[in-house]
Amino acid sequence: MKALCLYFQIHQPLRLKRYRFFDIGNDHYYYDDYTNESIMRKIADECYLPANKIILELLKKYKGKFKISYSITGIALDQLEQYAPEVIDTFKELAKTGDVEFLAETYSHSLASLIHKEEFIYQVTVHSDRIEALFGVRPTVFRNTEMIYSDEIGEMVSKMGYQGILTEGAKHILGWKSPNYLYCNAINPKLKILMRNYKLSDDISFRFSSRGWKEWPLTTTKLVGWLNEMDDKEDLVNIFMDYETFGEHQKKESGIFEFLTYLPQEVILKSKYKFATPSELTSEFHPIAQAHVPNVISWADEERDLSAWLGNKLQDEAFRKLYALRDDVIAVNDERINEDWKFLQASDHFYYMCTKFASDGDVHSYFNPYSSPYDAFINYMNVLSDFQIRLNEIKDSLTVDPKELQNQILQKDELIAKYERELDEFKHC
Repeated sequence: MKALCLYFQIHQPLRLKRYRFFDIGNDHYYYDDYTNESIMRKIADECYLPANKIILELLKKYKGKFKISYSITGIALDQLEQYAPEVIDTFKELAKTGDVEFLAETYSHSLASLIHKEEFIYQVTVHSDRIEALFGVRPTVFRNTEMIYSDEIGEMVSKMGYQGILTEGAKHILGWKSPNYLYCNAINPKLKILMRNYKLSDDISFRFSSRGWKEWPLTTTKLVGWLNEMDDKEDLVNIFMDYETFGEHQKKESGIFEFLTYLPQEVILKSKYKFATPSELTSEFHPIAQAHVPNVISWADEERDLSAWLGNKLQDEAFRKLYALRDDVIAVNDERINEDWKFLQASDHFYYMCTKFASDGDVHSYFNPYSSPYDAFINYMNVLSDFQIRLNEIKDSLTVDPKELQNQILQKDELIAKYERELDEFKHC
């Protein structure tokens, strides 16, 4: 039987406050708490809570016939814990059904896989620890930030013990081949690759409420009809998208929640497909071929490359400066520094600096706190400058000249000897 995999990404960055040049060295708190809380509460009320309620009802109703998967970044979990803890409780309820799979991520939703192997491995490990602590199961399938993938990244993920990875079914990689099969890593075939069917995924996440789209309105009957028309030889269909599709990208009034409510019934009763989680797909199906991805791909924008984050000099400069500080951050190992380091790595900071407005401007404006990419760059670099000053101050305080340290010891010894002589004189009085 053919399989349908539904996967949803959950992430919100910790947005920076307006941080000016004159704040450098004077203000060491970088975050816009009001905006972050407002956005998280808004998305919790409009998306996470109502969608989770529907999903839980469906899981209980269909008992093993309906399955779903999520990846939730560490930064999103941090904010949910602070601003909307009831959302985490609802995810715990979903986990208890046994029909929900939680995937591994980079904790910070970072680009570490592109520049620093040790930082990448550390973040993924910490994230998996957090997921296991919250939901009781350790992830076995990985989803990199923005589905960023290459042969080398896949090899790293395989060595970390994950059995599968999710990525984009990019045309320039697949060519004539279909994303509706299981593939494997070109360097280490043990790692299975699940590729997103971007057409069906985007039909729901981007085009669902577009009245100018020739297929509007999209109904569950129409979607299942498309699934049934696919080549019988194809094994599976992966529909991967942001969870914010439900209620945020596609508003409640569009009928998106009704679509979600009736989709399982339509698939179970009227299609050739069963619902499956990523780990089930990697176990039940055999790869038909290796996927050769020598150059990095992602699921972003029309190009499906890295240009959304590292496509101009502003982004490259900020990216290089950030990761040049990594060794000092590790050496200092200060709690506040570590927290800021975690939040400053979020890929969103570089995404806001993107200058690709022609084809993808609407996407890049989503919850963007800046008026321009240059404004985003200046604000981020001001914050990074202050962060570096703090880092250097702590590092300098931990570095003591050996001669100076010896002098300090001698002075203390002399002072102790002086006090001992005075104490003896006092005793003989």
